Amino acid sequence: MTHTAQIQSVEDLRGPAGRLEALLNTGRADAPYAALVCHPHPAGGGTMHNKVVYHAMKAFVSFGLPVLRFNFRGTGLSEGAHDDGRGEQDDVRAALDWLDRRFALPLLFCGFSFGSAVGLRACCPDARVKGLIGLGVPAHAEGRDYSYEFLAECQKPKLFISGDHDQYGPRSTMEHIFSTASEPKRLTWIEGADHFFQGTPHSPAPKLNQMQQEIRSWLDALFGLPATP
Repeated sequence: MTHTAQIQSVEDLRGPAGRLEALLNTGRADAPYAALVCHPHPAGGGTMHNKVVYHAMKAFVSFGLPVLRFNFRGTGLSEGAHDDGRGEQDDVRAALDWLDRRFALPLLFCGFSFGSAVGLRACCPDARVKGLIGLGVPAHAEGRDYSYEFLAECQKPKLFISGDHDQYGPRSTMEHIFSTASEPKRLTWIEGADHFFQGTPHSPAPKLNQMQQEIRSWLDALFGLPATP
């Protein structure tokens, strides 16, 4: 029988700053993992409805996994105020706790841009998280600098996907960040893609589907996830 994922509004996700607006894509009853996907910087209009976040969510849903998306504090209907990535780490931890209570399954994480920087830092030391995906990992964006020294101690499987024209994570910088991360790890470049996995003047078509396929391939190869019938 074909499983049809349902989208539910989450009313009981709370972080230290208050209620966090969230959506859950339900998974199959026999799903082996649950997943969390985090959005880019709210100052740039980032929310859980971002196109990259949506495509990442669909990659997990294609395996029948339940997927939680939420708005960081001060974004959308989430309570509290933006905290420059500090309190947002607590928001990620609150979301992991919610998934753990709801499903009691091992967890997978995926974040885009600011969501990757914040989420990787919060998820690396969390034993419940078994795999990590960073999309468009930023190095310097709109006056904000990001550091990833913690990746040297993060021995969980890690996938990094960036566009080869990413304006916030140039190739040389991202390759340096990748070189400092512990194994196991994989870095994939999407040709002709910018930070948002949109096209470039020489390759104008959006590259979101390519990004999504890279996520699916990695999940299938590493975790042996069965496709949804």
